[in-house]
Amino acid sequence: MKCSVICIAFALALAAICSAASVSEPESLALTVYNGNFALVKDTRAIDLNAGVNSIDVEDVAAKIDPTSVLFKSLTAPDSVEILEQNYQYDLISPDNILNKSVGERVTFTSYNADGSVRQVSGELLSPPANGGIVIKTNEHTGGMTINPSGQIEIDKMPEGLHPRPTLNWLLKSDKAGTQTAQISYITDGIGWKADYVALVNKNDTALDLAGWVTLNNESGATYDNAKLTLMAGDVRRLQQAQPRAAMAKASYLEEAAPQFQEKSFFEYHMYTMQRPADIRNNETKQLSLLNASNAPVTKEMTYDARGDWFRSWWYPGRNSYDPGSGYDTSDYHKVNVTLELKNSKENNMGMPLPAGKIRVYKLDDNGSQQFIGEDSIDHTPKDEKIRLYIGDAFDVVGDYKRTDYKKIAANVVQESFEVKIRNHKDVPVEVKIIDHVWSDWKVTQASHDYNKLDASTIAFPVKVPKDGETTVTYTIRTSW
Repeated sequence: MKCSVICIAFALALAAICSAASVSEPESLALTVYNGNFALVKDTRAIDLNAGVNSIDVEDVAAKIDPTSVLFKSLTAPDSVEILEQNYQYDLISPDNILNKSVGERVTFTSYNADGSVRQVSGELLSPPANGGIVIKTNEHTGGMTINPSGQIEIDKMPEGLHPRPTLNWLLKSDKAGTQTAQISYITDGIGWKADYVALVNKNDTALDLAGWVTLNNESGATYDNAKLTLMAGDVRRLQQAQPRAAMAKASYLEEAAPQFQEKSFFEYHMYTMQRPADIRNNETKQLSLLNASNAPVTKEMTYDARGDWFRSWWYPGRNSYDPGSGYDTSDYHKVNVTLELKNSKENNMGMPLPAGKIRVYKLDDNGSQQFIGEDSIDHTPKDEKIRLYIGDAFDVVGDYKRTDYKKIAANVVQESFEVKIRNHKDVPVEVKIIDHVWSDWKVTQASHDYNKLDASTIAFPVKVPKDGETTVTYTIRTSW
């Protein structure tokens, strides 16, 4: 009991000496937006503090703020300010909240009848909407009550503790009076970015122009005026599940804008800092130019891989039970894949680490009009790494793959022969890379064409196919396990 009395007395004394401090509008805003649909907000303001305990409110914060991430710091005199309490108050003003907090108060319901008469019901609110319905005591002498009255509601005073917007509140103890500069930092969900790219390939498929755009989507519940914007690219770990990202508008290739982001590495990520401030409004999708690269050398490649997905689905290192005789014999996959490959290097007029995103590829037709020819996505790509884009399948080039012979040489040795035919219906010759997948201990014992070992389980036959012609590749593989 003695402790309770002392604690209550201390709280009353603290309330008596606590004064409200004035807080300015943001003097500067810095926003670091991450791939995972969240952002770090750094809000700098001037605060007029009195000596002693001060209460400060900051209302214009993001509605999707993570209150456990809030950090308050005095930049002017950090040693003179002590934080006693930090509160996130999100009980907002609404009709239901006002009624729920007005139990015991006098309320008046006014209704207007069709004949022009007015009816009023007044009394003490006993039960708010949260309890299943409104009950008011209309006669305090007899105990008469009215249930769920209708009409316009009037309440004598606003209940305490409600705010028009989510509010951060601090109790600060200051050693001295005066104006200080403070920075408020917090993480909010509901704001994210992605990169979109558009590429224009030249007539001979030997070079392309690449434009990169940032699409920024703000649904955090706050507007950030004149903010210094930084985009963080990388896989930053958080211990909470990210909210679903809202659909974002497509980037436009028609606008030619100079890059306005400066890139540099940070920890194991990359930062892209905008060189001018930006207004980022709530419920807004904003697009910003990230990069422009011209005449980057590119290589077009045709690839035929008849059983790649099937092979990878059943084989894995260490497999020790497989009957090759019961497997594939003839593939019904005839598509020849078309890819574009380029190197993200300064020599190729590129070299900026590229954030993950979708690349849409266009090409000029004979009339000079842009035509869409395919799209693919890239992961975060460092400088000097290759970019490989699978943009579609060839129309006039097709392939057939089949196993022509199978022999079981021993209990753990098989010999298989294969035939691949590539048919070219174009009026120009083409080059096609035929891919096949091997496993365990393998050896090519016979081949009609030269091949390359791409890795321990992949071989490739680069072949030329004449116009309106066909090329047949045969080979035999002996496998032991």
